[in-house]
Amino acid sequence: MLQEHAGWVVVGAIAVVLLAALGIAAWSSERNSRRRGAHRARRWDRRPHRNEFRPEGTVTEAPRRRVAIIVNPTKFDDLESVKEHVTREVVNHGWAEPLFIETTAKDTGRGQAEQALREDVDLVCPLGGDGTVRAVAEALVGTDTPLGLLPGGTGNLLARNLDLPVDDLDDALRVALTGQNKRIDVGRLTVDSSGEDQRPETHVFLVMAGFGFDAAIMADAPEKLKAKVGPAAYMVSGTRNLRGPQFKVRVTIDDNEEFTRRARTVVVGNVGKLLGGLVLLPDAEPDDGHLDIVILSPKGIVGWAAVAGRVLSKRRKGHERVDHHTCEVIRVRADRPQEAQVDGDTIGKARAISAEIVPGALVVRVGSAD
Repeated sequence: MLQEHAGWVVVGAIAVVLLAALGIAAWSSERNSRRRGAHRARRWDRRPHRNEFRPEGTVTEAPRRRVAIIVNPTKFDDLESVKEHVTREVVNHGWAEPLFIETTAKDTGRGQAEQALREDVDLVCPLGGDGTVRAVAEALVGTDTPLGLLPGGTGNLLARNLDLPVDDLDDALRVALTGQNKRIDVGRLTVDSSGEDQRPETHVFLVMAGFGFDAAIMADAPEKLKAKVGPAAYMVSGTRNLRGPQFKVRVTIDDNEEFTRRARTVVVGNVGKLLGGLVLLPDAEPDDGHLDIVILSPKGIVGWAAVAGRVLSKRRKGHERVDHHTCEVIRVRADRPQEAQVDGDTIGKARAISAEIVPGALVVRVGSAD
């Protein structure tokens, strides 16, 4: 609880900015376990269509294209009406009736997307939060099957960064069904909980991965409070974590010499835009072939004020507490375990993380052919 002290008024204002930039996006993500190590289906491994075996000269009707909708049922009060509406819109655009596959607590999208690939669909659309989008994208990385982005959560951060519709399902469907394909990069994050390379875990991220304060506020937000007040729960967690200690990190960027910092958080991004028009990584682009990194090192109220001002100003350089870098590979090792997150999903504590860019690995449907 905030103390009756004038300085905490400033802290509260700073928290609004920082939590919007670093934490509230987690509200749209599912905090469920991921299926790891599953074989990824490839479109170029598919069996030839049956029409290719028909005798020459046989007239056949061209099959209509089909879309798979990977839907998180917990996001909708009346899922059946949503399905009916989506089906009607898809058919009106000249496509076959969609294949709906629901996510589960144990499989938040990857397995369903792999099933869709086996069904040889032409397009896969996650309909859920940012966590669903990331899980589905994991299965599509390295294939030619496009990802269509439909608004189903609060954040919709990848769609925001690609200037796609985030408030209207019909508009988003139109883009997904009639738009153009664009290849974008993805990030690959390796998390080492021990710091000794013991059973590291690998995750794909589309937006940002974090290490430190940003992940801590997500992990520390009370579940019951989130159910009652939604994103405001992160304000409570944020004010509780604002005065936490810095930790020491050793950072290696590409093949450059290792350097050390005292930090509160390290954020690695494939894109830079967050909710409310806030831009944490001003130079980040989804197809520029590199990652953007920001190391935040605030100390006390003055330090957090400086960080908040830097985020609002969208300036990349110019303050010792906000350290920006660009790279293809980054390795970070902390002096003690820190909470980590990937696209808003907390993934536990880690002593070391590394991230690399995978250029052009994901096809996304953007723009419009109209």
